[in-house]
Amino acid sequence: MSDFVFYFGLGWKHIISPDALDHQLFILALAAVYTFKNIRQVLILVTAFTIGHSLTLALSVLDVIRFSSKWVEFLIPCTIFITALNNILRVDKKEGSAQVNYYLALGFGLIHGMGFANSIRIMLAQGQGIGMGLFGFNIGLEAGQIIVVAIILIVGWLFMNLLRVRRRDWIFFLSSGVFALALKMAFERLPFNI
Repeated sequence: MSDFVFYFGLGWKHIISPDALDHQLFILALAAVYTFKNIRQVLILVTAFTIGHSLTLALSVLDVIRFSSKWVEFLIPCTIFITALNNILRVDKKEGSAQVNYYLALGFGLIHGMGFANSIRIMLAQGQGIGMGLFGFNIGLEAGQIIVVAIILIVGWLFMNLLRVRRRDWIFFLSSGVFALALKMAFERLPFNI
């Protein structure tokens, strides 16, 4: 149980920590197009991200796959600005119609999972069973993501219902800000010299 609690804390911090801006921005970009009316879709979306994240995290920890950390650190903000750009291009679509977000969450979760693999690989000792550690980490990650999504939906509700900001403007505002930040992060993390 202590392994579960330890790795749950790591998963929680992986999304809640101030150092987790890239993951928070990704969740923000994914959730920006949804409201409380779509809570089920948002939870499925978050779980799709966790599944993708879990899969590559497990494969990386088991040394089945391994990628250059420079490329992974570059690709993570790319996933964020692509998701934000998708929101901007689809801003006039019907609420909750962004089915492509499920594929983005799952696929891009695969890339995000590689981002933490090197750190967690070191923590899991050679002979130790990794199942409980990965399970705890992913449950912590999922819990943290649900909190981030809840905050996004609450803030969105406040802006759209109390301040009367149009849903289209809310999505465009959030997605444009996320796009700009992620693009800046991608340029800062270029894995090759220009």
